Amino acid sequence: MLEIIKSVVYCNYVGRVSDYCLERSNHLNDIETVSCVGSGVIGYSWALYFSLKGLHVTVYDISEDVLELAKKRVHESLKALIVNGVVSEEQSFNVESGIVYTTSMDEAVKDADFIVESGPENYEIKHSMVEEMEKYAKDEAIIASSTSGLLITEIAKKAKHPERFIGAHPYNPPHLIPLVEITKGEATSEDVVKRAVDFYKSIGKEPVVLQKEALGFICNRIQMALYREVADLVTRGVCTVEDADKAVTYGPGLRWGIMGPSLVFELGGGEHGIAGLLHHLGPSINLWLEDMADFKSFPDNFGAIVQSGVNEEIKNRPKEIGNDSKSLAEYRDKMLIEMLKLHGKL
Repeated sequence: MLEIIKSVVYCNYVGRVSDYCLERSNHLNDIETVSCVGSGVIGYSWALYFSLKGLHVTVYDISEDVLELAKKRVHESLKALIVNGVVSEEQSFNVESGIVYTTSMDEAVKDADFIVESGPENYEIKHSMVEEMEKYAKDEAIIASSTSGLLITEIAKKAKHPERFIGAHPYNPPHLIPLVEITKGEATSEDVVKRAVDFYKSIGKEPVVLQKEALGFICNRIQMALYREVADLVTRGVCTVEDADKAVTYGPGLRWGIMGPSLVFELGGGEHGIAGLLHHLGPSINLWLEDMADFKSFPDNFGAIVQSGVNEEIKNRPKEIGNDSKSLAEYRDKMLIEMLKLHGKL
C-alpha cells in the first residue's frame, strides 16, 4: 500500500505527464523496474520516458563516454519539455536524477521486471546482448527489443527463455511518440504479449500487435512504400524534394496526424464509406498504381540526389521552423508536443 501511495505522489509531482497514475497503480506488483540496455538515440529516450512515468530506471552501455552522451541527451530533451510547458524545472531535476547509469550488465538488469534492448540492428550483436542479458536477468523478466525491423524469432533463437522475448518498436523520439509496435517470435508466450500490452497502455503508450512476423513491421513498411514513391517522383523529375515534403506535410500528413488512412477514406466516401470511395475511384486508382514505382531497391544515386534536395529545402526554411539540424529537431519536438496535447497524450 505504501508503494502505491509513493507512486501516486510521484505521479502528481510530475504534473501533466501523470494521467497514467490510476492505471499505473494496478501494475505495481508486475512491472516497476525497467532496464534500458543501450543508450543511443532510442535507448536514452526510452529511459527518459520511463522516468517521467515514475518507474525505477537503469541505463546500461559499454562505456562511461557513451553514458555521458545519454545523460546529455536526457538533459536536452527535458529542456525542450520545460520550454513547451510539459514539466517544470523542479520536476525535470527529479526525473533526471531518477535515472541510474552503469557499465555493468549485472547491475543493470538483475532487478529489472522489464528490459528494453536498444542495440545495433545486427543479429550477431543482438545474439551477444541476449546472452549477456540472460546471464543476469530474472527468469520472469520480459525482454523487449527496440529493433526497427529484425525478426524476434531470429533475435531470440539462442535464448534460454525465448518465450519472454518480444519486439517493441517505438517511433522516434520514444519519449514523445505514443506508438509501440509489438511483434512476437515463434516461441513468444501470449501471456508475455498481454503483459507487455497492458504495461505500455498503463504508461500512456499506444501498442499495436502484429499477428505474424514481418520485416519492417507495420509503419516502417508503410513509410518506405510512401518514400519509394517520393524517390521515383524526384528522380523522374516530376517534383523537387522540397515540394514532395510540402505535399505530404500540408496534404495527407495533416489528416494522418488525426486518424489513419482507412478512416480518412471512410470519411472521403461520404454516406457510402470507404467501400464506396474505392468503388468510385477504383478505375482511376488502378491507373495510378500501374504508373507507380515498384522497384526493390533505391536507385544507387538517390542518396546524393535527395541530400542535395534536403540541403536546398532546409536553406529555404525560416529559422523558427528549423533551418539546421538543431532548430529542425526543436521545431519537430515543439509541434509533436502540441499535437500530443490535442490528442490528450501530454
